Amino acid sequence: MIRISLFAVAILGAAFAWNLTSAADAEKKEAAVPQVGDAAPEVTLMTDTGDEWKSADHYGKKIVVLYFYPADMTGGCTKQACGFRDSLADLTDAGVEVVGVSGDSVKNHQLFKKAHKLNFTLLADPMGAAAEAFGVPFTPGEKSVTATIDGKEEILVRTVTTQRWTIVVGLDGKIAMKRDLKAEGTEAGNDPAVVRAFIEKLKTGA
Repeated sequence: MIRISLFAVAILGAAFAWNLTSAADAEKKEAAVPQVGDAAPEVTLMTDTGDEWKSADHYGKKIVVLYFYPADMTGGCTKQACGFRDSLADLTDAGVEVVGVSGDSVKNHQLFKKAHKLNFTLLADPMGAAAEAFGVPFTPGEKSVTATIDGKEEILVRTVTTQRWTIVVGLDGKIAMKRDLKAEGTEAGNDPAVVRAFIEKLKTGA
C-alpha cells in the first residue's frame, strides 16, 4: 500500500510540474506575440514575381499595411483585394505600401493578380512563418480552389489557411494597428475603408 501511495504521489507531482511548465510556456508564447506599440517583426517572403520581399527594406520608409487573408480567388478575399486595388492611388499618395499575405504559392498569386488586375504585391507564406511572427492564427493543411481564369480552369493549391487579420506598421517600425476582422465583425470588402480612415488619423496624430 505504501508503495502504491508513493507512486501515486510521484505521478501527481509530475503532473503538477508538467501543468506548471505548460502554463509557463503558454505565457511566454503569449508574451512573445507582438501587440500594438511593439516593434513589427522582420520577415522575408517571396513576392508574386518570385523576388524576395524583406520587411527591413520597407519599414521606416513608408507606412506598411500587411493584410493576411485565407485564400486567393475566394469571395471575401477577392472583395478585400479589389478594395485595396481601387484604394491604392489614395493610399500611395498618403505614403502607404500595401501587401497581401496568404498561404498561397507564388503561382497562385500570379493567377489571382491576373484575374483581378491587382496593382500591389502579394506575398507567399506557405509555411505560415509570417503569420506566426505577427501572431496571426493559421491552419496547416493542403486545400485548393478551382477557378476559371482567361477561359482556362486552374486549380490553386495552398498549404496553409490564414485567418483574416490586418496589420499597419507605422513609420517608426512599430505596429500601429492590429485587427482580427472576424472577431470585430468587419466585412472583408470594408477593410480598405477602415484602413484608410485609420491612416488619416495616424498621419494627423488624432
